[in-house]
Amino acid sequence: MDLYEHQARELFEEHGILVPRAEVTDSPKEARAIARRLGGRVVVKAQVKTGGRGKAGGVALAADPAAAELTARRILGMDIKGHTVGKVMLAQPVDIESEFYVGYVLDRAAGRFLAIASAEGGMDIEEVAASRPEAVARVPVDPAVGVTSAKATEIAEAAGLPPETVDVLVRLWGVLTREDAVLVEVNPLVRTARGQILALDGKVTLDDNARFRQTRWGEQEATHDDPLEAAAAAKGLNYVKLDGEVGIIGNGAGLVMSTLDVVAGGGARPAPGPHRSSYRPTYLRRRSPAPYSSRTTSRLLTSTAPARTASAYRWEGRS
Repeated sequence: MDLYEHQARELFEEHGILVPRAEVTDSPKEARAIARRLGGRVVVKAQVKTGGRGKAGGVALAADPAAAELTARRILGMDIKGHTVGKVMLAQPVDIESEFYVGYVLDRAAGRFLAIASAEGGMDIEEVAASRPEAVARVPVDPAVGVTSAKATEIAEAAGLPPETVDVLVRLWGVLTREDAVLVEVNPLVRTARGQILALDGKVTLDDNARFRQTRWGEQEATHDDPLEAAAAAKGLNYVKLDGEVGIIGNGAGLVMSTLDVVAGGGARPAPGPHRSSYRPTYLRRRSPAPYSSRTTSRLLTSTAPARTASAYRWEGRS
C-alpha cells in the first residue's frame, strides 16, 4: 500500500523527522487561503503516487496567495504518468544548501533490508545512479539488529553524508519498523542555510499483509489505475497486465512464475491473468502508470558498477 507524500510526511513528523509546514487541499480557492496561512510564498506540489512530478510540471513555486490559487488550478486535474491529480500540497519554501538521498528498502532475496544513500539527492538522483553509481552507497541492514546510531554512522560515512543526518537515519528506520513499511525514502533530505536537516519529499510503501494494523489510512488507499485490476481485486484476485497472447490463471505467485517460465520457454508471451495470492510475481512489470515507489529505488538498486558500500554486498534482486 503506497502512501501519498503528505501521508509520508505525517509519519516522518510523528517520528521526530523535521518537515516544512504544509497543508493539503483539492480546491484552488482553499489553496489561496492556505498560502496566506503559510506566509504567502509557497511550493505547490501534486499529490500522486508516482515519481517525476517536478519534471512533469506538478511542482511549482508560487510567489503569493493569488499565484498559489492559479498554480493549484493548473495542477489539479493534471495527468502525470497516468495518474490524475486530485489534491495538491502547499508547503513553505526552504533555503536549500545541500540535497541528499536516503532510504530503506526490503531486500527479499537476501532476507534483510538495504540502506541506500547518496550525497547527491534531488530530481536527478536516477541519472546520478546511472552515470556514477559509485556516488550511491548501499549498506545491508540486519533486521534483527536494526539501525543503531553506530549503523547510521556507517551508512552516512559510506554515502558521504554529514554527521547531522545520523539521527534522521535512525528515526527513518523507526518509521519503517513501527509502521509496517517495506520501503521508506526521503528525496531530497536537505540541509538548509541555517543548518537544519529537513525531509522535503518522501515515499512510504506499507506491507499489504499489515493492512489490519494500518486502518488509519482507510480502504480508499487501495486504489487501482486499471479497471480490470479493480474488478479482479473486488473478487479477491490479483490481476497483472501484460502484453502477450497466452493467458495465465494461477493459484499463488510461485505457480504463476513457474508457468510464466514455461510459456516463455516455449516461445510465447504471457498475457494478463488473475491469481490468488497476496504477492505479485516480483519480476512482472505493469505498463504505465508506473508503480509509485519502485522506479527510482529500482534504478538505485540495480546499478552494476562498483558502489561505495560498507561491505562487499551488492543487490542482485529484481525490482
